[in-house]
Amino acid sequence: MRLLNDFDFYVKIGIVKKQLPDRLRAASLINETNDSYLSLIDFFKKIGVTDRNANHFVKNAYDVIMGLIRAKMILEGYNSSGKGAHEAEVAYFKKLGFNDNEVEFINQLRYFRNGIMYYGKRFDEDYVKKVLNFLEKVVPKLKRLIII
Repeated sequence: MRLLNDFDFYVKIGIVKKQLPDRLRAASLINETNDSYLSLIDFFKKIGVTDRNANHFVKNAYDVIMGLIRAKMILEGYNSSGKGAHEAEVAYFKKLGFNDNEVEFINQLRYFRNGIMYYGKRFDEDYVKKVLNFLEKVVPKLKRLIII
């Protein structure tokens, strides 16, 4: 896994573009993300984690975090797209003031999610517990940064 560039690098090379802030789109994304977060927690409480559903938790936890990061970017007038967009969003997470350990974890989660999506990578209950602990810590911090 390679090191992230600074967020401004992604703006400079055009992966992130400046646009007008879009409060409606951000609000919609926040609502959808919140529903996904609550559903993921319900799923955990009612069904629990098994090796068979572990990847579900990893992918969906990543999507929740990225949804909130994207909402904040949209509110600030940024939009990322194309190859490198997810890396740019993780770099934005760093720009928001999250510490190096948090940034490293979300970048690793990004990398692992790609492994699930494209290479058949499998995860287990132990890793999912780390992801869910991270999610419970980071989601409230992200929500406090998002003011519509």
